[in-house]
Amino acid sequence: MSFSTHINKALFTPIKAIKKRYVPLLMIYFAYGLSGFSAIALSFWEKENIGLSAEQLIEIGVWAFLPWTLKMVFGQMVDSVKIFGSRRKIYVFIGAVFMILGSVILASMASELAWIEMLGGEYNAYLLAALCSTLGFVIQDVTADTMTTEVVDRTKILNNKCVHRSEEEIQSDLAMVQVLGRLALSLAAFSVAGLGGYLADTIPYATIFWMTLIIPVVSCLGAIFINLDVLEGAEAPPINAKILGGGLAFGAFSISMKFFEVPYSQEIVFVVSLLLLSAMLMLVTKNISAQKKKLLIFALIALFLYRATPSTGPGLQWWSIDELGFDPKFFGVLAQTGSAMALIFLWFFADFIAKKPVRSVLIFLIIVETIMSVPELMLYYDVHTMLGIPARTLALFDTAVGSPLVHVSMVPMLALIAFYAPAGYRGTWFAIGASLMNLALTAGSLGTKYLNKFFVISREVLDEAGEVITAANYDDLGVLMIIRMSIALIIPLAGILIFLKKTPKNSQPIPVQTAESGPIPGRERVEP
Repeated sequence: MSFSTHINKALFTPIKAIKKRYVPLLMIYFAYGLSGFSAIALSFWEKENIGLSAEQLIEIGVWAFLPWTLKMVFGQMVDSVKIFGSRRKIYVFIGAVFMILGSVILASMASELAWIEMLGGEYNAYLLAALCSTLGFVIQDVTADTMTTEVVDRTKILNNKCVHRSEEEIQSDLAMVQVLGRLALSLAAFSVAGLGGYLADTIPYATIFWMTLIIPVVSCLGAIFINLDVLEGAEAPPINAKILGGGLAFGAFSISMKFFEVPYSQEIVFVVSLLLLSAMLMLVTKNISAQKKKLLIFALIALFLYRATPSTGPGLQWWSIDELGFDPKFFGVLAQTGSAMALIFLWFFADFIAKKPVRSVLIFLIIVETIMSVPELMLYYDVHTMLGIPARTLALFDTAVGSPLVHVSMVPMLALIAFYAPAGYRGTWFAIGASLMNLALTAGSLGTKYLNKFFVISREVLDEAGEVITAANYDDLGVLMIIRMSIALIIPLAGILIFLKKTPKNSQPIPVQTAESGPIPGRERVEP
């Protein structure tokens, strides 16, 4: 195949893959991508207008991530609980209500409205805003994930007859829908990234937070027009009492841990979450063949270890603002560059990503991410000055090359889960697998918190009179970045070497069968 043929195929594959019935679903993912519009304003507002420490902000992030680990509860509801006769679209609207609440609370805090005092201080108000927004996105995400398996046709018209499509066709379309979802998200992020940075430098932060109220409107419009292969009014499958009861009990347990301020509550909740989700995974995979179950679980473990690596924390951004002079407009340029590269990468490598084994994708991501951590170290240790490279140029290079990696890592996992989702319980299946992956991010947040406890990073905090409450301290930031980079390299690679081994080329995966759905296509190559 010639180079021009490769280019044409890469350029037109996503366009050819889009079907009319996919568009409303993609609007929900597009709305999710728009959420990044306020990210830059939020970062500067956190730094300049509230007195929370790095540890408190990370802690809020950990608690705000809790709804993502409860996706199995929402998955059960989407599968089995009708509200006003609907068990798909209605949940998009419910999610929108929570998103609106989160935006209103945050915008009211930034506007310094008096009623916010009723919520009990900055920490509680910000935590509630984060929880509401996250809960809204989680509900919509669970519903959208479920619908990705239902917008793909299982049948086609051949010689005037309705026949079942081949397993390869279904698998290819399921994977491509996941890619299209990431493309829609990336397109939205690209469309607002630069604008968000520009506005953060020109208008009040509160105005930007109020503007985010348009986001749930976009997702609701998508829900109105979506067309699925299940009838909204059709009889719903029975609720799995073990999964729903376990999920609700876990939610109550997590809330009580926070309410009673139990020591190490976040760590306890994480361990209980991991045990519960692992048990649920065993439950929903009980009808899968031993070989397939092993491949699927080992792939999830490797992905979990990859996503559980800690980040540097907010200190790096604070340092780049204070020491390098990066302003909101430049952060907008960085966001615009990163989202553009993610969009281009996903677009031109859509077919490649959809078919590449998880093992190969992870190894690629780990190595490239390690390499892309070097420019950050170069900036901190002033190597760019010795080389005569402007700080902003190096930051742009780092962002441009590294940004697509976050989006790429999700596609193989989502496609793998989507393919084995049993009819009638697709929401539950998808939610449990995705909850494990989101729990991995919680593990990463906890790791970030402990790293920041040991290596204390602080930005300057002033009181109302302009007196310094907390002095800026970035002395340990370089060591923190080196340790984080080492963890992000060693642990995931060890996971791949232990759990992901190449499947022999001549091996034939065993078909999967569930009690609810009967035979599920399984002849595709599922090498992790």
